[in-house]
Amino acid sequence: MSSFWSGWIIILTLACLILVIWLLFATRKTQRRDLTEETTGHNYDGIEELDNPMPHWWFMLFVATLVFSAGYLLLYPGMGNWKGLWGWTSTGELEQHQEKHDRRYAPLFAQYAKTPIEQLAENPKALKMGQRIFLNNCGLCHGSDAGGSFGFPSLTDDDWLYGGAPADIKTTIMEGRSGQMPAWGAVIGEKGVQDVSTFIRYQAGLVDRIDDSVMNRGKKAYDTTCSICHGPDGKGIKALGAPDLTDAIWLYGSSQTEIEYTVRNGRNGVMPAWKHILGEEKVHLVSTYVYSLKGDKKR
Repeated sequence: MSSFWSGWIIILTLACLILVIWLLFATRKTQRRDLTEETTGHNYDGIEELDNPMPHWWFMLFVATLVFSAGYLLLYPGMGNWKGLWGWTSTGELEQHQEKHDRRYAPLFAQYAKTPIEQLAENPKALKMGQRIFLNNCGLCHGSDAGGSFGFPSLTDDDWLYGGAPADIKTTIMEGRSGQMPAWGAVIGEKGVQDVSTFIRYQAGLVDRIDDSVMNRGKKAYDTTCSICHGPDGKGIKALGAPDLTDAIWLYGSSQTEIEYTVRNGRNGVMPAWKHILGEEKVHLVSTYVYSLKGDKKR
């Protein structure tokens, strides 16, 4: 918590304490000292309220809550360097747990880090650890089953933008990836967007046939704008992260409308780098888990 919010809590707590103390003792001064049979004049459904002072034990309970509140305030981690009389902070407790965790598992992480991914993928314990790391850090985008979603690739198939070999997977997780599909709408015009999108769908086997005129215009537009990244045959280039346009796997959808949108407006995809967040040893484990998701490891 920032110093501002800590200070805000302290100010509110002090204000409430002062107000309650004033209210408690101010009303006590106006109360009778002795018991009486007189009423306050209130009558509700035949029930009348005696004008007697607050019971002493009840008053002392209020005082006890005030003492507790004052003690809590002294112990509460407040603004700046003030950490309360006990010196406790949630951040400090988290760091202690993390240090304890690191001391306990550091030797095991180090041992696994020395084992090649292909060999480590046969270790059930290592895979479980890698799966937990994946679920806590990667599952938000790629799904808990690693099946991906719109704009986030599935990690359970054989289609890899940057390669599915163990070293490729580890590099992707360690360093991250940044893919950019440029927007071609302003370059080739709306008609060109439609023609090249139709041609791409035809090449991918998504439509049975197209007009020869659309074929010629679409191929010409593809050769001049798309082939440099996706290759003349549309098979993609892994070094660039350019996807294969001839298979059934489409990151942003394969309908005419979706492909036209991609060609017209472009796409930007970012895979964050995890080396500074997880560290190389944990990246090694999660890379092993991702590598193990497909039965056929020869990728």
